[in-house]
Amino acid sequence: MDADAASGRRFRFTYTGPMPMIPFPDHTAELRLPGPAGRLQALLEWPSGDAGVDPPIALICHPHPPDGGTMTNKVVSTLAKAFTDSGFIALRFNFRGVGASDGAYDHGRGELADCLAVLQWIRQHRRQTPLALAGFSFGSWIALKAAEQAAPALMVSIAPPVGFRDFADVRHPACQWLAVQGEADEIVPAVGVLDWLHRQQPAPEIEAMPDTGHFFHGKLVPLRERVKTFLREHPLR
Repeated sequence: MDADAASGRRFRFTYTGPMPMIPFPDHTAELRLPGPAGRLQALLEWPSGDAGVDPPIALICHPHPPDGGTMTNKVVSTLAKAFTDSGFIALRFNFRGVGASDGAYDHGRGELADCLAVLQWIRQHRRQTPLALAGFSFGSWIALKAAEQAAPALMVSIAPPVGFRDFADVRHPACQWLAVQGEADEIVPAVGVLDWLHRQQPAPEIEAMPDTGHFFHGKLVPLRERVKTFLREHPLR
């Protein structure tokens, strides 16, 4: 991966709507960020301890809104904890129509635009800060689609919904990539997901967790620690 990709200098977006200047807080805070369908509810969490002047940022996308997916989902919260424990600022947000976010569900099209709008807000304030993208289930699909424009330095995909969403135009992110899949996933068949992951060139780091369902019940701590290991092995500072 070249330095430009990691720093964000190749950053580009298709979303070009008005972007009011919402300040980037220097503390953990709930935000209302501008999006293409209105305001997006978001939670920005700073790492504990000495985070330094410009810590890396992780943007985390939540699962399918019609099935109850929100930014407070336990897997999403676990990802945020893994990132803040590892010295990242973690930013998660509710897609349109979820929680206090304006708008209505748009079958992935609008949700991708929401993600790109949040990324644009990040880059208004932190253009050179290393960026990680992460997501769970539907959110991992959105994050992977956004990666082509966002050029993240790291990618984390949890239970990508291969077979349920169109992955035909999903390109391998040009960065280090961790993918975690439960072998006993009752919603997204693990065989299809793992086959798709192994066919990527180069293949990501793949963690197949035995006796683990889609929502990682009883497995959230091992999931958090696996993500932290990946972040420790691929430092962005």
